Amino acid sequence: MRVVMKFGGSSLADADRTLKAVDVIGGREGGEVVVVVSALQSVTDGLMELASDAAAGAEVDRLEAEIEGLKKRHLAVAGDVVTDDRKRRDLTGVIHKQFEELRNLVFAVNHLGELTGRSRDYVMSFGERLSSSILSAALDASGLNSAVLWGDDLGIVTDSSFGAAEPDMDASRENLTNNLLPRLERGETPVAVGYVAQNERGITTTLGRGGSDYSASIIGAAIEADEIWIWTDVDGVMTCDPRLVDEAHTIPVLSYREAMEVSFFGAEVIHPKTIKPAMDADIPVYVKNTFNPSGEGTKIIREHERIEDVVKAVTTVDYVALVNISGVGMIGAPGVAARAFSSLGDAGVNIMMISTGSSESTISMVINEDDLRRAESALDGEFRDGVVEDVSAVEDVAVVTVVGAGMAGTPGIAGRVFSTLGDAGVNIIMISQGSSEYNISFVVRKEDEAAAVKVLHDEFGLSELGTKARTG
Repeated sequence: MRVVMKFGGSSLADADRTLKAVDVIGGREGGEVVVVVSALQSVTDGLMELASDAAAGAEVDRLEAEIEGLKKRHLAVAGDVVTDDRKRRDLTGVIHKQFEELRNLVFAVNHLGELTGRSRDYVMSFGERLSSSILSAALDASGLNSAVLWGDDLGIVTDSSFGAAEPDMDASRENLTNNLLPRLERGETPVAVGYVAQNERGITTTLGRGGSDYSASIIGAAIEADEIWIWTDVDGVMTCDPRLVDEAHTIPVLSYREAMEVSFFGAEVIHPKTIKPAMDADIPVYVKNTFNPSGEGTKIIREHERIEDVVKAVTTVDYVALVNISGVGMIGAPGVAARAFSSLGDAGVNIMMISTGSSESTISMVINEDDLRRAESALDGEFRDGVVEDVSAVEDVAVVTVVGAGMAGTPGIAGRVFSTLGDAGVNIIMISQGSSEYNISFVVRKEDEAAAVKVLHDEFGLSELGTKARTG
């Protein structure tokens, strides 16, 4: 059996967790394994802060302190996971060399006072490059023949959309097949750098935050893996955020479509883009807990038996804002929506949800709250002609989504959702539902988020299932 195993940052946070990952990888009996890694926990945030500080003209001493802090952490983990003196010296030498390269890059950015998308991606690549070096050395020390692969040695090719690059699957498939399969045939355990790729000119790109999951799926599809395992720090995909509802529990099985919906609408355990390459290749994806490897986790497959519980999960997305454009001049005016979406796209603003009334006088859009000021400026500039009379925003909101394949074609689901919320005194600001009927999404005030999730989790029997799961 050929398996791709991806380990997230929480599974590689320190030496103990890294050695646990080594045990999980080494514990497989036979078969071929390709390992994909994220950066150590919180390192990506640290690199982003370092890059931003450099571009903003931070003092040299501050930048040196940030670099040194990151280096000490990686050296400490490396020293604890590799005990052989020679192998430890080799690993620490690699880490010192990588940090010298990072330091030169950071001070170049600082000198120029400019951080391009290309430069940012190169800075961000060091997290996964460092963690892969450490894990590969730990695997080698445990007796497994391992090597780090990234860039040309790995072969994921993308476009040049720095920060959120999209793969060229045909080129990537050819490269990954040529680079990985001979190593697997020789009995090696390659460690692939997740999240990081390169464009056709060999320039470093990244697949977006959380993109190591995406890397694992791209690799799995390319080498025709039998399974893809996403190792994280929870027992699988949950019915809702356990911080909001005590009765939240692991979902045993999801369809690809359901998994795409829950990941897009707030289930952070898996990257939203992960599912498509696996779905196209019909490869099962398992979400499992590194610290509970015997647990079943969540299995994601093409289809499964329809069950009475038509709703599988209630998810939430925080840190969003609602933007409304309105005006009587919009009524019957062709192209208003296209102009709005185009202007936001040009400004780099992603639209998560859209809703419009039949009167055509209002369009509502949900965006990330960090993009709000940029969105307002773009829309104000686009509609100087007066077609749109008002651009307004509502902050401190959350998106709540009810997800389940069984919702499709089942009458009364929307009625149950909204009557339940009404009975609980939760006001709905905006509603959106796709034609697939796999989800119903709506916007509520942030202060109502927990109550909305709790009452819906109860209404569709998910809390009862969670209680039964814990009590046996």
